[in-house]
Amino acid sequence: MKKVLVVEDERDLAELLAYNLEKEGYQALVAGTGVEGLETARREMPELILLDLMLPGMMGTEVCSALRHSEKTKAIPVLMLTARGDEIDRVVGFEMGADDYIVKPFSMRELILRIRAILRRSSQELTNNERQINIGQVSIDCGSHKVSVSGVEIDLTSTEYKLLLYLAEHSGRVMKRELLLQDVWGYNFVGDTRTVDTHVTRLRNKLGDAGDMVKTVRGFGYKMEE
Repeated sequence: MKKVLVVEDERDLAELLAYNLEKEGYQALVAGTGVEGLETARREMPELILLDLMLPGMMGTEVCSALRHSEKTKAIPVLMLTARGDEIDRVVGFEMGADDYIVKPFSMRELILRIRAILRRSSQELTNNERQINIGQVSIDCGSHKVSVSGVEIDLTSTEYKLLLYLAEHSGRVMKRELLLQDVWGYNFVGDTRTVDTHVTRLRNKLGDAGDMVKTVRGFGYKMEE
């Protein structure tokens, strides 16, 4: 049974989330503060963490950053929950390494679909082979999930890595934003596509001089080519 850790200070919501998770066949763990959530994550090593942004004592972004800077927990997927819908909050969450982002109030059905998609994606990554993809200055080691530009390794979040890998695997082809959301994020996204644009911008910045290889095709989406 896969473990899902809920880090949420609103007790009623935390209990509701735990109930629905257990109804779907997951083992739900609950923490009411950021510090407790971080300690539980390190101890229990859940398959996924539902992390509230606004937490007492230690913010959700701080928890996410701490998870990503630890070798033990850096690969655990994080789905961030927040009552805020501003673009800046979405960007900060992704900067700290969140894999996905959902704004309260949300439907339980949508949340469960996103959880399934993230866990399915993580499972697929575990079975990935030892392929090496090289495009121009960029080299992707699919076995170790390491990316280097001109021989220098760069640090990507899990979602940035998945986005780069997908574009590289479809090199030269234009990928629509909606298709990227479906295949990289793993669900049919309801709402705008700024999530993709935010990640592409950050990915380009991290690729440095090689960032120009990720091209915008106006009115359609993105493609990667040498």
